[in-house]
Amino acid sequence: MSMFSTGILVLTSPLHTLPLRIAPVLSSAAQVVERTLYVHLHPGLNLGAGGGQPRPVFIPPVVDLSSLITGLYSNAANVCGHLDVRVLLTNVRAQPNNASSPETGGTGVACNPFPSPQPLSHSPEVVLTDFALQDPGQSPLVAQCLQRYTGHCYVCTPSLASVLLHPQLQKLEEEVEKEGQKEDYRSECMETYSEVVVGGTFDRLHGAHKTLLNISCLLANKRFLIGVCDQELLKKKVLKELIEPYGLRVQRLKEFLQDVKPSLQYEIVPLSDPFGPSVIDAQLQCIVVSEETRRGGEAVNKKRLENGLPGLVLHEIQLLKDAHHTEMEEEKISSSSLRSRLLGTLLTDPKDKSHLPLVPYVIGLTGGSGSGKSSIARQLEALGAVRIDSDQLGHETYRPGEVAYNRVLEEFGSDLINEDKTINRRALGRKVFGNKERLKALTDIVWPEIALLVKERIQQAKEEGKQVCVVDAAVLLEAGWTDIVHEVWVAVIPEEEAVSRIMARDGVSQEDAVRRLQSQWPNTQQVEQANVVLCTVWEPEITQKQVRKAWDLLQKRIQQSREGGKPPS
Repeated sequence: MSMFSTGILVLTSPLHTLPLRIAPVLSSAAQVVERTLYVHLHPGLNLGAGGGQPRPVFIPPVVDLSSLITGLYSNAANVCGHLDVRVLLTNVRAQPNNASSPETGGTGVACNPFPSPQPLSHSPEVVLTDFALQDPGQSPLVAQCLQRYTGHCYVCTPSLASVLLHPQLQKLEEEVEKEGQKEDYRSECMETYSEVVVGGTFDRLHGAHKTLLNISCLLANKRFLIGVCDQELLKKKVLKELIEPYGLRVQRLKEFLQDVKPSLQYEIVPLSDPFGPSVIDAQLQCIVVSEETRRGGEAVNKKRLENGLPGLVLHEIQLLKDAHHTEMEEEKISSSSLRSRLLGTLLTDPKDKSHLPLVPYVIGLTGGSGSGKSSIARQLEALGAVRIDSDQLGHETYRPGEVAYNRVLEEFGSDLINEDKTINRRALGRKVFGNKERLKALTDIVWPEIALLVKERIQQAKEEGKQVCVVDAAVLLEAGWTDIVHEVWVAVIPEEEAVSRIMARDGVSQEDAVRRLQSQWPNTQQVEQANVVLCTVWEPEITQKQVRKAWDLLQKRIQQSREGGKPPS
């Protein structure tokens, strides 16, 4: 079966039968769609012959719809985690009671929720449905009917294809009857509100985020305010260096929300404190929370009361379980778990290094003081890489007779010479400490000489038939050595952990440890340059798994590049 980048799934089964059908239907859809899957709900839609061309109608926001959305995103995370699933709500709205309402055109019958086809961020190339086909001979007619229906609702590609999914509907019907789910169906409408607010980090938009946003869109009739954590609120986050930039998170939120319910007024604001505008905006009526963030919602209401504002209705949603979580990850679907899974993987494609030979393939490994980069380098060495210690090579540049030796003495004075003719590096350090100009004068002398030695070691490895080199270099990025390596790997740990390690390892004060870190590139700046990121903050076994994963993926990239004759990507 052909694969399509973007598809739209039209669910026609009654709401009370859908919970058991979601997983097999999504699993089937994942065999056809590979990137974005929109979900359009129209329970009871008849695509069969004899019913005429069906039209979209408004669906009331019943209580079970909220549960269905939660279950849909939960199942999507389990059975088709690679898909960007989005439940569309344009046609979900309470029916107007007033027969003369503009929404009914004065006829008492709800107007079409799609006066014109709704554009989506990604135009669907295929439409799929769970419609139960009674007569296989009707398949072409049903497919045409489905295509016309979908084209009436959404802007699709001109060559829209259609696929009729066939899960075991009869068997599932029997299971639904057996479990009595029809009796549990809650058809009463949800309480909705004019203005709704939520807050979060919204990093790497996942199923739990989408559940929160979709249900908030169900609850909101007019305005939806979203606070997005920024700056101060990110400092304590796990692997904060891998959190997407604020602008990118906002962009993805806007795209998702505009697809889901374009009729709402959206306002997205940065949060520099836990409350933001939720405690001062008098128009807000409801805040959506989870069992984990309920206390935060209660704190918001306490602040509102102090500010003379009425409290918000707290609408609590379920947390989504992560069926794929590991021992070091949370049981719920979370951004921190997703970030931890990025460790050791290729985050960005390597830049064009066609000027470098493919053999040996050179990894530049860097990281701040105490980051554990040298232990990672030794693990890579144990896996087969040639380790090139730039710090050790730095010592070699200060030896008598070397180019840097003479130039350092010329620049900084012969009083640096020890009795054995070596340079007193501690005295040299005192001369450049706190003086950026003098420090630059020193690095301008030493770094190019170290780079030459690194190149010599790489050439030596090539002559010995070695396949991979890892250059262990704290100043890899500052020195501009990225042009001599194929990939940049960065080791990171939280600053407080780095300070503790430096103090324990070097016997220095906390103040000195902090000063040392502040003299180096911060983690965030290094990660911006990284192709692969690793973190040693957890137990050694976890670091070993990261390194092994990174090594195995590297081997695959190298193999692919050599088969294709171009650098890995």
